[in-house]
Amino acid sequence: MKKVQVAIIGSGPSGLLLGQLLYKAGIDNLILEQRSKEYVLARIRAGIIEQIAQDLLDEAGVGARMHREGLVHHGIELAFKGERHRIDMHRLTGGKSVMVYGQTEITHDLMDAREAEGLPTVYEAAHVSIHDFDGARPRVRYEKDGRTHEIECDFIAGCDGFHGVCRASVPAQAIKTYERVYPFGWLGILSDTPPVSDELIYTHHERGFALCSMRSPTRSRHYVQVPLTEKVEDWSDERFWDELRARLDPVAAERLVTGPSIEKSIAPLRSFVAEPMRFGRLFLAGDAAHIVPPTGAKGLNLAASDVRYLSRALIEHYREGSSAGLDHYSQKALRRIWKAERFSWYMTSLLHRFPEHGEFGQKIQEAELDYLVHSEAASTSLAENYVGLPFED
Repeated sequence: MKKVQVAIIGSGPSGLLLGQLLYKAGIDNLILEQRSKEYVLARIRAGIIEQIAQDLLDEAGVGARMHREGLVHHGIELAFKGERHRIDMHRLTGGKSVMVYGQTEITHDLMDAREAEGLPTVYEAAHVSIHDFDGARPRVRYEKDGRTHEIECDFIAGCDGFHGVCRASVPAQAIKTYERVYPFGWLGILSDTPPVSDELIYTHHERGFALCSMRSPTRSRHYVQVPLTEKVEDWSDERFWDELRARLDPVAAERLVTGPSIEKSIAPLRSFVAEPMRFGRLFLAGDAAHIVPPTGAKGLNLAASDVRYLSRALIEHYREGSSAGLDHYSQKALRRIWKAERFSWYMTSLLHRFPEHGEFGQKIQEAELDYLVHSEAASTSLAENYVGLPFED
C-alpha cells in the first residue's frame, strides 16, 4: 500500500494549486484525476483573476507566464439604456486591479510545473473511493490499468468539483446544502476576434443580459442570456452575433467584430454551498463545496481562497504540530464564500432579465444601476467586491 501525507482528489486548478503549494513546503502529496489530462485542459472556464489568486500563483512559482501574457484591468463597464458607465476599480479600491488570464492557461502552467518536478498525478483513475476519513488513517482506493490501488494518507483534499466523489461520500446527516438554480443560462462563444472594448462590458437589456469579455488582445469571449430550454445546435454563429449586437450599446455594436466560433456552449447558472467543509480528515475545496453564477467572476477565485486557507493550515500542522488552522478552516472559508455568493447573486439579480418580474422589475433594475454608477459609495462597494475582499488572517 502506498503512503502519502496528503491525497488530493481532482486535478483542476484548486487541486493542482494545493499540490504545488504543499510541495513547496515539503509536504508529500499525490493527485488523482478520473479524467484524462487532455480532457481537463479542454475545459473552457473563467478568466478573471483577483489579486489574491495572482499572489498565490506567484507563491507557487507558476506566475511568470500569467504576468507576461495576462491583461491587467483597472475597471469594468456597466451598460444599460443604451449607454456605458465605467467603474474605476483601481481608484475606488486604493490601487487594486484584476487580471484577465484563462483558467485553462492556469491549469496548463500548474500541470507543467508539477511534471517538471516529477510529482505524482494519476490521470484516468477509475472508481475512486475514499474511506475512513473520520479516523486516524484515511485511505483512497482507485482502479488503473485493470488493477486496484490503495493509498494511505494523513488527509484527503476533495478538489474534485460539484459532481465529485468526495462530497458525495459524506453521510447525509453530516452535511447541509443550500442551492438556488436560475431559470436561464449563458450561451457563450469563443472566437479569434479582437475584443469590443479594453475592459469587460456587462450589459443590462430588455432582451436579456450580455457580456463582452476577452482572453487576449486577439481572442474574445462573449455571452448572452438564454432560457434553459435553448439548445446550442439551434444557435448558428450568425444568430449569436445578431443577438449579441442587438443587446449592445450603439458604440459597442459598431465596434463588434464577428468571426467563426472556436467553442460554443450553454452554461446553466446556480448558486450552491455545502456546509461544513471539513469532515474528520477530509477537507472540501473549490467547486466540491460551492458554485457561484459567473456574473461576479468569483468561481476560480473562491477556489484559490479555499486553497490559501487549507494550504496554510496543513503547513502549520506539519511544521508546528498545531491543528488550529485545520480546526478553523471551514469557518473561515465559509465566511468568505458566503460574501462572494452574495455578490454573485447581487450581480446576477441586477443584470439579468427575470420575465416573472415584469416591467416593474425592469424599472427597479434600471434605477439600481443608475444609483450604482452615480453613487461613489455604491460604486466603491461593487469595486471592493469585484477585486476581492481581504482575508481575515
